[in-house]
Amino acid sequence: MGWEEAGKAWGARAVDWAYLMEPYARPANDAVLDRLDVRSGTKLLDIACGSGYAANLAARRGADVSGLDAAERLVDIARARTPDGDFRLGDMFALPFDDDAFDVATSFNGIWAGCDGAMAEAARVVRPGGRFGMTFWGSPKRLGLMPYFMTVATLSPESHVAATLGQAETGRPGVAEEMFAKAGITVIERGSSAVLNEWPDVTIAVRALAAAGPAIPAIEAVGLERFSAELAEALAPLADSNGVRIVSELGWLIGQTSAG
Repeated sequence: MGWEEAGKAWGARAVDWAYLMEPYARPANDAVLDRLDVRSGTKLLDIACGSGYAANLAARRGADVSGLDAAERLVDIARARTPDGDFRLGDMFALPFDDDAFDVATSFNGIWAGCDGAMAEAARVVRPGGRFGMTFWGSPKRLGLMPYFMTVATLSPESHVAATLGQAETGRPGVAEEMFAKAGITVIERGSSAVLNEWPDVTIAVRALAAAGPAIPAIEAVGLERFSAELAEALAPLADSNGVRIVSELGWLIGQTSAG
């Protein structure tokens, strides 16, 4: 899938993604921003920035933020969230920024195994001695969203199933580290954060998860009605009188570019 196609998928339900889904990752966002020492004056680029949630957290720390995403509707929301930021539509394999332009770059569940070209671009735009941090799905044993991913895999075309499995591969020990090494980034620290999805009921949970890009090929293949019904059935055991709360693990990796 090219970046324009990926952008259409992620932008299909951009508002639902921005407000019903994206904030779930805040514990991992904060952990990465802490370890990157993001503060007032830090020049930060968020790659595959989505609707700019993480970039906004960085801006609240005083950082000078930029972001890039393939989904025009998500970029529109990012601009609304942080009007002083520089958010652009584009391809993470060809970043429209100068060499050594940033102190820090991040990518929250945006760069996956096989995206070595995007890693190389991240290294290019970070100054010598600058830092890069990324997140990815953690251990499958601690992936509370597994019923969602299993529903997506069951209903998606075979080609998309392979892509979904590739995302899971990123968290396997050594995979992200090898990507860093190929890009000339030295690993500083690896860790993980527990993240929480919570919704008042299964109906809202389905609406939120249908907005995530991995769901779009399944929805296109079987229709929104069938996808929603099967996902609701998969999520039903996770709901109670207090709503739906799903804990998952996000891994993260922090590195530093060569001092030159």
